[in-house]
Amino acid sequence: MISRPAIPAAVSAWLRPAPPPRTDPALTAPQRRALWVEITIVLLITFGLSGLSGLLSLAESLLTPGSLAEQTVALNVPRASHPLLDLARQLLGVVRLLAWGALGLYLLWRSGLGPRAIGFGRPVVRPDVTQGVGLAALIGIPGLALYLAAQAVGANLTVAPSTIDDHWWRLPVLVLWAIANSGAEEILVVAYLLSRLRRLGWGENSSLLASALLRGSYHLYQGFGGGVGNVVMGLVFGRYWQKTNRLWPLVIAHALIDAVAFVGYAALRGRVGWIP
Repeated sequence: MISRPAIPAAVSAWLRPAPPPRTDPALTAPQRRALWVEITIVLLITFGLSGLSGLLSLAESLLTPGSLAEQTVALNVPRASHPLLDLARQLLGVVRLLAWGALGLYLLWRSGLGPRAIGFGRPVVRPDVTQGVGLAALIGIPGLALYLAAQAVGANLTVAPSTIDDHWWRLPVLVLWAIANSGAEEILVVAYLLSRLRRLGWGENSSLLASALLRGSYHLYQGFGGGVGNVVMGLVFGRYWQKTNRLWPLVIAHALIDAVAFVGYAALRGRVGWIP
């Protein structure tokens, strides 16, 4: 009989992490139902509805003649023909995302999990920034390679990070979009959802998979490459939070990835031939 090689303890701890010790009483049946109702409402208001929209967008792209690579999707687009109205609507979109994140923080706080308990208290600048930059490189560089490969084989749309006109406020607004995206996604999809599923008794791996699939679903409008890449990002980010209970590095990493994509595209579009 051939024995399986032993998994190193450090690797096993990342693959099969133990949940933190419980200090609160088990939920009653009415409390479990109420928590499921809360999760459903929050997701329908925020990224769950975005995930359903992403599925429909992918279906529409697949039904459009030609390959996915022949189609283009823009992430940040003009929202009005007048520059100042466009600015106002861009800022409203940023505020909406920040409000989504605030909703998740509030609901966690009401249940006894304040910002410090989910790793979103006062940031520790050096380790949080260093780890955030490291996570951004870990996800961003392979993510770009995956996008280019998926686009080359026709499994992903051509993504234009920004088609906003060259107004004086364009670059600051793109940075604000990056910050708002990162805050809303990491608070809701990681800290809120994983905390809630943990409270319901889900295992760390099953809740991590649910979080990652949610993240992938609302990026399916970009194509299969965008969906798969964001599932991988969700697995890495979610596990990092489960193991460290630090949210700031995830927010910093996500903001850096988006800011580089948004601002870099806006700066290089029309100057570099391979950028659409």
